[in-house]
Amino acid sequence: MTTFLPALKMKAMKILVRVPNWLGDAVLAIPAIKDLHYNFSHDQIVIMGQPWAQDLYSPLGFISEFVSLAKINHLRDFFSFAQNLHQQQFELGLLLTNSFSSAFLFSLARIPQRWGYSQDGRRLLLTRAPSPPAGPVHQVEYYRQLLLALECRLSSDDSEVFSLPLPEDPRQRDALAEAFQLDKKKPWIIFHPGAAYGPAKRWPARHFAQLAELLAQKNAEIVLVGTQKEFALGAQISSLAPFPLKNLCGRTSLPQLIKLIQQAHLVVANDSGPLHLANLVRTPVVALFGPTDPRQTGPFRPPAQVLKKPAPCWPCWYRTCPFDHRCLTSITPEEVLASAEKFLN
Repeated sequence: MTTFLPALKMKAMKILVRVPNWLGDAVLAIPAIKDLHYNFSHDQIVIMGQPWAQDLYSPLGFISEFVSLAKINHLRDFFSFAQNLHQQQFELGLLLTNSFSSAFLFSLARIPQRWGYSQDGRRLLLTRAPSPPAGPVHQVEYYRQLLLALECRLSSDDSEVFSLPLPEDPRQRDALAEAFQLDKKKPWIIFHPGAAYGPAKRWPARHFAQLAELLAQKNAEIVLVGTQKEFALGAQISSLAPFPLKNLCGRTSLPQLIKLIQQAHLVVANDSGPLHLANLVRTPVVALFGPTDPRQTGPFRPPAQVLKKPAPCWPCWYRTCPFDHRCLTSITPEEVLASAEKFLN
């Protein structure tokens, strides 16, 4: 190890962390943020990201401030935002995003130390820019290996680092049941049928409806979650099912979604943010994978079961499948039920 990091830690600093824009990636970045705090425990750590990210990271307890990404309609907005960041006098900026624009913003903000992977032609904009790891690496480790390459120590090598300290509230289930008209005496099984990435990641709506019918024997409350844009998808699934399902797409805040998932007996989800939220709070999850690679974005720890089917084009990472989408459509509701029963029993 060089003497660079110890020398940097001689003074108290204000550190700005640019977190990912996607919910799933933002969840998977939590261990790296814990590692950062482990190495800079006496410094101010400020998170910059999408407005909803504040609710995700605040339970960590050591985030001193949150900066929402500004809306950039014109180039002058970008420069104005950079100037605002400069006035906050950050000494170190850590980029957990790979975009050129995020590095350019930190450079314009004249943050003295700018750390991030050498990606997207931005090496000259960063003061420390290690190369990203080669080969399929889980996204949790991808973020953490950046800190290792920058001479930081990991806070833990145990999978428990992928967790969120949430308070235990015995009234929480009652409050959720009242807010969303759920039967608190039944087990809650959450479906997340959407995927902001694109339709190639989505298990078919008719399969979700058939799975709901198969799960009816468990006397469970089936709850659909997602964004407002996914409400129509939830309504479609509910209409295809033999009985109405509780469609909460677009009706929950992020804190409510986390609490619902925490109270659920099982989550069935595509490769998406709610999948990783479930894994984060230790709710059993059945993860349905198509064009993406679970070695990189699958559940990070138990209890979880990944279902995927072979396809000659896998992994393609397409947002829309130009072929027959067999990687996801060939996963049957009966197979998902068999995986679900391992947790429900």
